[in-house]
Amino acid sequence: MNKSFYKTNLTDIFFIFLGSILGAVGINMFLAHAKLLSGGASGIALIFQYLFGIDAGYLVLLINIPLFVLGFMKLNKRFMIYTFVGTITLSAALVITNPISNILHINDKLLYCIYGGVVNGIGYGLVFTHHGSTGGLDIISMVIRKHNSNFNVGKTNFYINFFIVAISAFIFGLPSALYTLIAMYISSFVLDYVIKGFNRSKCVIIITDKENEVRDYIMNKVKRGITYLYGEGAFTHKEKRVIFCVISLAELPNLKKAVSYIDDKAFFTIFDTSEVRGLGFKSDL
Repeated sequence: MNKSFYKTNLTDIFFIFLGSILGAVGINMFLAHAKLLSGGASGIALIFQYLFGIDAGYLVLLINIPLFVLGFMKLNKRFMIYTFVGTITLSAALVITNPISNILHINDKLLYCIYGGVVNGIGYGLVFTHHGSTGGLDIISMVIRKHNSNFNVGKTNFYINFFIVAISAFIFGLPSALYTLIAMYISSFVLDYVIKGFNRSKCVIIITDKENEVRDYIMNKVKRGITYLYGEGAFTHKEKRVIFCVISLAELPNLKKAVSYIDDKAFFTIFDTSEVRGLGFKSDL
């Protein structure tokens, strides 16, 4: 148990470390080069960097010092240790990777938006997937949420980031603010994808009069387990076994074809799922 616990903690810390570095690279190589902003504390730090030449890494750390004190008093210690690792790594990586902001020489802000958003999203997605954060708004939101269960974290973060973009529009012009919005949207989309997992799966529910044949095909050919759900037809009052299974996206076309061949009157419904864990499916990173 102890070995497993320490291994899990080390794995989480490694990916928080890696994700924070990726986040810093996304900011310096793409966003900072194009004078764009990111969300949260790093976005505020970038405004000061552009205006006064103060490295964003130092400002991120300064912004988070009082928040760390608040977090360690109010929040789960493991979360705060992970957050400490993420914030320190992000701050140090922003300082160390600052010179790479001059590596690229492409006169196209849209490309910087896209790639900055993608790299940022992957980096922060790794951090959040492994139960950490990079401080800033995350600590404030978690503290408020602890004392008010109705508090909407997503809306609050949206309003604060909108305020950051509004400042960007006022100081750096509307085009810069609009590009920043694009980068933020791409980053949040990619982050969501990383958290939910790239290996998206499909839940399938099949109602058929030939459930034995369909069951045999799924278990013997597709090599997936199934679960029977017991239902009753509202009109016929006939009891029926409903087949429920989870398969990969790649397995879906052949399953649809096979079920149609076995019973062309079968009722077949498919819906998206993610974070599938268990035998036959990959675990998280």
